[in-house]
Amino acid sequence: MAPRPAWKGYLKLSLVTCAIELTNVVTHAEKVSFRILNRKTGNTVKRIYVDAGTGKPLDEGDEIKGYEVSDGDFVHIEEDEIEAVQIESSHTMSLDGFVEKSSIEQIYLDTPYYVSPADKVSEEAFAVIRDAMAAKKMAGLARIVLYQRERPVVIEPLGKGMVLTTLRYDDTVRRPATVFEDIAATRTDKEMIDLARHIIDGKKAKFDPSKFDDRYEDALLELIRARKAGKKAPKAKAPPKPSNVVNLFDALKKSLNAEGGAKAGKAKPTAGRPKARTTASKRKSA
Repeated sequence: MAPRPAWKGYLKLSLVTCAIELTNVVTHAEKVSFRILNRKTGNTVKRIYVDAGTGKPLDEGDEIKGYEVSDGDFVHIEEDEIEAVQIESSHTMSLDGFVEKSSIEQIYLDTPYYVSPADKVSEEAFAVIRDAMAAKKMAGLARIVLYQRERPVVIEPLGKGMVLTTLRYDDTVRRPATVFEDIAATRTDKEMIDLARHIIDGKKAKFDPSKFDDRYEDALLELIRARKAGKKAPKAKAPPKPSNVVNLFDALKKSLNAEGGAKAGKAKPTAGRPKARTTASKRKSA
């Protein structure tokens, strides 16, 4: 069965418009999920709204959304009033500008969606916009109202269709400096960098997402199978926690030898190098 579109509307480039639909890239249908049960009866449980003042459950239809304007004072907003709020991006994504996708910092990229023409009539205009962006190697910037929020987005060609990625607003993103500012400036050792580079060379690979297995989910399934068979939960052997490296140079040499013996000879330590060199001492000397 075809996935249900997450949004339907129009894509607009100047005076060229075509009907489109967005489809979620990610699916969680096959993931392990748990229901909450009553331990005593084994029945599933359900959540209900309870009046915080009286403690009594609300009858169906008694709920209403409220916006708090001051402490304990709410403006009541009906659901149909929210649905009636419409702006251009509620139904139309206008391509207002074009950028190189690589120019968008990764921290701003949020959720991807596939973009496809919504009907046969729209396929030609859709293809023209897609192929023009592909020829220029550019991505389009637009806005869309999705899940009752207007979101900036970037759209780029992807095969016969396109992919849209919602973007985070600048004021919602912590700048790297606010997190990294306490990292001390460190004068890195060229020889150790060379060793690390050789390790990286030995681990070069092509990106293949099919090789990514959810090992935690596999362990959950093993637990479920055991409990279903009436057996005890399998005892998990906790992996050893890594400790801080005491001698970074020796750790790099051992890593290089373990990763690829033959390549280890490319990075020879210079004679007279101190045997013990800790990461802590390097930080202090920086």
